[in-house]
Amino acid sequence: MARRTEWPGDSSDSSRAEKELPPLDPGEQARAICLRLLTGMPRTRKQLADALHKRGIPDEVADDVLSRFEDVGLIDDAAFAGAWVESRHHGRGLARRALARELRTKGVDSAVIDEAVAQLDPEQEEATARELVDRKLRSTRGLDRDRRLRRLAGMLARKGYPEGLALRVVRQALEEEGEDTDGLDTEAF
Repeated sequence: MARRTEWPGDSSDSSRAEKELPPLDPGEQARAICLRLLTGMPRTRKQLADALHKRGIPDEVADDVLSRFEDVGLIDDAAFAGAWVESRHHGRGLARRALARELRTKGVDSAVIDEAVAQLDPEQEEATARELVDRKLRSTRGLDRDRRLRRLAGMLARKGYPEGLALRVVRQALEEEGEDTDGLDTEAF
């Protein structure tokens, strides 16, 4: 059996060195936590504040650190919201209502949310709804028309599209496919 050679910097040496270092003051801890979290992906001020609170950083220290990060541009809720709307609308096809709900859960201010979702115009939102329906339409072939309507409109509703828009887009898609939509039961939706 071969003997393991101990090198300087082995885990046993580094853990010993870490134990001998004085603990960081809360401000340094807060900065380190924020930087580590921001390295992975952008975050809102509230998300960072929650992480600092969970790790026991005093609120006044957290506020100071977060304000400083905002001053230097490392935290920007408006930029976060704009990027979130762009990404989630084009990537997942989410409508304004669903995007606003997601941003609220991330702690973004209502005025910032309104501004971010306003970048999606109604025509763009409708075009995205049409693309979503076109992709899903094929998988509903063979079902009766009421079931197709419910499935397609339900998919749009889960993505935050208003009922009127969802029904209009689905009806148009079914009509273009040659499906008779005059007798569709829209009350079932």
